[in-house]
Amino acid sequence: MGAELTALALAGLLQGLQFAGFSIAANRQIGPEAALGPRDDVPALTGRAGRLHRALNNHFEGLILFTLAVVVVVTGQQSSAPTAICAWIYLLARILYVPAYLLGWVPWRSAIWAVGFAATMLMILAALF
Repeated sequence: MGAELTALALAGLLQGLQFAGFSIAANRQIGPEAALGPRDDVPALTGRAGRLHRALNNHFEGLILFTLAVVVVVTGQQSSAPTAICAWIYLLARILYVPAYLLGWVPWRSAIWAVGFAATMLMILAALF
């Protein structure tokens, strides 16, 4: 498996870990009754649970574009050293983004997000040229 697909697989595992962390924090905050119920009137998540939820949602959004980039690179047979480096940069940025969001690292959280986004866009551009 190439570097881009490996990074995508690891990003998927990271998403699973983020989901587990968020679920535990959210269940602790709202309690088992709300967590097991139909969730019609779930209170807004705040603090750690709220930040983990927002980081998780952000990764869902980023993962869509990164998956698109990997599909374009791999199916277009455009894998190269630059696309591999961009894939690893994206993954590293996503790993760093979780604690950055959780701990409120301002402005570093946004800078880390921008690095991951730029790596994804560069992968797509590299596949086109």
